Amino acid sequence: MMQYQSSKIKDVLKELNTTKEGLTRAEAVSRFARYGPNEIKKKAKVSPVKIFFDQFKSFIVGILLAAVIISLLLGERLDALVIGIILILNSILGFIQEFKAEKAIEALKKMASLKAAVIRDGKEIKIDAKEIVPGDILLLETGEKIPADSRLIESVNLQTQEAALTGESTPVEKNLDITDKTNIAEQKNMVFSSTIVTNGRAKAVAVRTGMNSEIGKIAEMIQKEKPQMTPLQHKLKKLGELLGGAAIVVCVVVFLAGILFGKEAGEMFIAAISLAVAAIPEGLPAVVTISLALGVQRMVKRHALIRKLPSVETLGSTTVICTDKTGTLTHNEMTVKKLFVNNKIIDITGSGYKSEGVFSYKDKIIDTKNFNLLLKIGAMCNDAKLSEENVIGDPTEAALIVSAAKANLKSELLTHDSPRLGEIQFSSERKRMSTQHSIEGKKTIFTKGAPDIILELCDRILEDGHVRRITREDKKKILETNENFASEALRVLGFAYKQSDKLEEKDLIFVGLQAMIDPPREEAKESIAKCSSAGIKVIMITGDYKKTAEAIGKELGLEGRAIDGHELESIEHLDEHIDNISIYARVDPKHKLQIVEALKRKGYVVAMTGDGVNDAPALKKADIGISMGISGTDVAKEASEMILTDDNFTSIVNAVEEGRGIYDNIKKFVEYLLSSNLGEVLTVFVAIILGMPLPLVAIQILWINLLTDGLPALALGVDPADPNIMNRKPRKKEERILSRFIIRRMIFIGIIMMVGTLIVFRLYDPTNNLIKAQTMAFTTLMMFQMFNVLNCRSENTSLFKIGVFSNMKLIIAMAISIALQFAVIYIPVLSKTFGTTALSGIEWLYAVLVASSVLIYGELDKLIRSRKSITPSEVKEKTSENK
Repeated sequence: MMQYQSSKIKDVLKELNTTKEGLTRAEAVSRFARYGPNEIKKKAKVSPVKIFFDQFKSFIVGILLAAVIISLLLGERLDALVIGIILILNSILGFIQEFKAEKAIEALKKMASLKAAVIRDGKEIKIDAKEIVPGDILLLETGEKIPADSRLIESVNLQTQEAALTGESTPVEKNLDITDKTNIAEQKNMVFSSTIVTNGRAKAVAVRTGMNSEIGKIAEMIQKEKPQMTPLQHKLKKLGELLGGAAIVVCVVVFLAGILFGKEAGEMFIAAISLAVAAIPEGLPAVVTISLALGVQRMVKRHALIRKLPSVETLGSTTVICTDKTGTLTHNEMTVKKLFVNNKIIDITGSGYKSEGVFSYKDKIIDTKNFNLLLKIGAMCNDAKLSEENVIGDPTEAALIVSAAKANLKSELLTHDSPRLGEIQFSSERKRMSTQHSIEGKKTIFTKGAPDIILELCDRILEDGHVRRITREDKKKILETNENFASEALRVLGFAYKQSDKLEEKDLIFVGLQAMIDPPREEAKESIAKCSSAGIKVIMITGDYKKTAEAIGKELGLEGRAIDGHELESIEHLDEHIDNISIYARVDPKHKLQIVEALKRKGYVVAMTGDGVNDAPALKKADIGISMGISGTDVAKEASEMILTDDNFTSIVNAVEEGRGIYDNIKKFVEYLLSSNLGEVLTVFVAIILGMPLPLVAIQILWINLLTDGLPALALGVDPADPNIMNRKPRKKEERILSRFIIRRMIFIGIIMMVGTLIVFRLYDPTNNLIKAQTMAFTTLMMFQMFNVLNCRSENTSLFKIGVFSNMKLIIAMAISIALQFAVIYIPVLSKTFGTTALSGIEWLYAVLVASSVLIYGELDKLIRSRKSITPSEVKEKTSENK
């Protein structure tokens, strides 16, 4: 296959069987039939029906579906109805959230350039961009989006903005020079689909269209990538399988044990089903879904739109963030930071296209009147336009307009008062631009360009308002300053002028230098520091030059090696070096994928942020892809799990914090629901083994699991996050939802619940008054759950230290659960359905007192653990503090 960038134009035209006069209409029609439309093929949309049925895929949901069928076969229609309603509600909640998120994303990979100018049959015509075929001759003008990958035939001062494809923040100068380089950013004689012409004009031949273009190849990489399960999905899947397996084993054991003890098979089958109902936390899928959905709503307020619910939790386990530089860590807005004028280096504050900032020398704010001419030349020898902080034209020229505006020199007023009379345009060969203006009745030439070129044209220098001959020492110092600025990754321009009726670039008066950079966001620096304290590694991946990336990285506080794309390709085993590298420069999309894959092989949980087309494959491959909502391309948004609605790196850190809080709360309510269920299982199991009547029937267990347990579990899902949550290291990827300590505590709590419930059940003589005894057991077990939920608010900290009323939603949920229990006992219809009878006040008091034992155990356990965890040095510190 021909390498178009390294071939002569006549050979390219011959290969494509075309001429500079363009294709004939007939040939264009023939090629359209062969190559198809010049557009990105859209992946088949996920139907709402598939989104809905995807909610039924978890193992726990599968077991509950089996429970519905078995209940119907046994004639237990009410049990089947209750479980069925819960399953449908859970699925509807998950469906609504995911469907809404999909609708929030704009149409996938649409071509923004609707029309394109081409030559066909020797005539210039406008056609739909999708009709372009290889061999078409394109005419490109400033401001247009390039519709296809093309080889340049003619070029006049052409510059293109390729940030969306390569990540390079400054416009790329194009020329007709042949090159052997295959890196997209270094193919100067090629222009690429979906990039933008920022300056000049060109004629080019289309060489690749649609899915064969560079953007098409990226889109294809995205579409091939299969969705991966998040850590939470893995853990809940394993938990569901474990619970399901345990339930089946217990049911079989109880059924066989009952038969051995001489009980009827029918009775034991009902008992086994009751036990299965007790073993499985029916409310868990719904509580997880609702908690994640509530977290999503909170995140939207913090400028993060989540597309897939489980991605919320993935954020909390993130150990590395790979971030694009341009527009993510930086503003994607060139800003003048330093001047060299009157033999002094002047610093300028402010960033981006806001005209707010001050000029200072040696940390003292100074007046600009002594160097206003330098700023005027920058603003007037300029073709960019700036309106409401939006730039039209070259970002470098926009930066010069803004630096002048900071000195209250508005470019519109300057050009109005001193109109342009003529100009010599910038070109990559000349590396300079000149304009002629009428200033106070005199013709004045303003020139800007590469500092070494400008110096060669100057024979005088302006210093503190006086013009004198320029010396070798002057030139040496100016060039040294230029080199120092360049070493800080600043882009430097020199400025000169002279009064002359003739527009010529010689015998000029040197005025000074302006040095600029695409500056890092202030909040990004703070966020990276926050990531460091949270144990999260930040990696910068950019298409910019290594020196520029290093300077930005240093300013942001990134630590580690910096390498470029060529160095990356020379590393055989990236896994061995990846821990020490924090900056990757001049990279291609394939490099980004390589980096993410290497990190994942090392066990990192990878979040990848980006806004360009070039970021999309890595966004898809990462554990969680984060795209930019304002500047992000459609391709990047479609590839991501999360979209930042304000394009602010700080919002990522906020989202990580929210994700950690949500995971903590998931752990809390999983412990709560499972420890409560364990209490139910042990109560029923031990009662059967001891030959006692069933202390609870299946529908009573369902009532506790779904309603009286469900609301407090939901309230745990919005428990306030630990204030020090971002000072903790990320949890390990393999960390279980239930630690060994939690499992031990759950077992003890389950035993306490079982013993307390069975003692109350036995005291109320189930042989002669079964309904009364079952009602007392039912109520005692429900109250056990209410005290247990207070235990689960923290793994280590006492409830009284956290504050009993610090989560009022939980207090309200507990009150509603108790009210529902009253309803089941005292409303006749419900009492009959659930097999209960009225209880006296003293009987309620017995139930509450017995149930409170679980909270007493929890508090004692936390107290003992907290004392064991205090080190001798901490004891000394506390003693000295008390003294």
